[in-house]
Amino acid sequence: MIPVFGLSLLFSIALCVHVVRTRQEMWWLLIILMLQPLGGIVYLVAIVLPGAFGSTTARRASAAARAQLDPGRDYREAAADLSQTPTVQNQMRLAKAAASLGRHEEAERLYAQAAQGIHADDPVLLLGRAQALNELRRYDEALAVLARLETDADGGASPQAALAYARAYDGLGRQAEAEEAYRSAVERLPGLEAMARFAAFLARTGRGAQARDLITEMDRHIDRAAPQFRKEYRGWRDLAARALA
Repeated sequence: MIPVFGLSLLFSIALCVHVVRTRQEMWWLLIILMLQPLGGIVYLVAIVLPGAFGSTTARRASAAARAQLDPGRDYREAAADLSQTPTVQNQMRLAKAAASLGRHEEAERLYAQAAQGIHADDPVLLLGRAQALNELRRYDEALAVLARLETDADGGASPQAALAYARAYDGLGRQAEAEEAYRSAVERLPGLEAMARFAAFLARTGRGAQARDLITEMDRHIDRAAPQFRKEYRGWRDLAARALA
């Protein structure tokens, strides 16, 4: 009978072979070998299973794990791809990666540069730029960009656009319009961002009891969430809780 240590070693070796054959980042080898068997399990969940099954949940788990281990990876890869192949698609990838790192001025500039010519009314580019403008507190400009989405039924009606509208209206003090847009986003947008931002809005507008109810609902979501999503969800929950403090 093979001892437990022997099984762990065989498991780690098999995963190391997978790292090399599939050309993953070499630091995975250190994680797998130095943190046996936990490192191997992380690699299995983050890389092997998403590649094997390709489900949406698996891909989200992979992205979450990679973001925690190497938050700058997507940005580096997108920047390298854009320098070699300067396409709108690669510019969009870099803008999204920049935004995820909090580099919103860069993201806004990249989205604006990409939204030219035949791509001037691309709903993905317009929404990305509006989201960056909201982060920069340039709410009037965000609304002007979002208004161009109205000509695109899918983009204008999307829950992501509703949340962007809500944030812009909120920033400008247009509370009635902000509340309507927040409610629309909360009803249709997965994850906890819309709920957290709506709870913060309710707290700022003197409706602490309603905000606390939403935070309680967020706590239930966090308890049921997969482990790799809980850190992100707690971050949104904390955003709402700070508005109540």
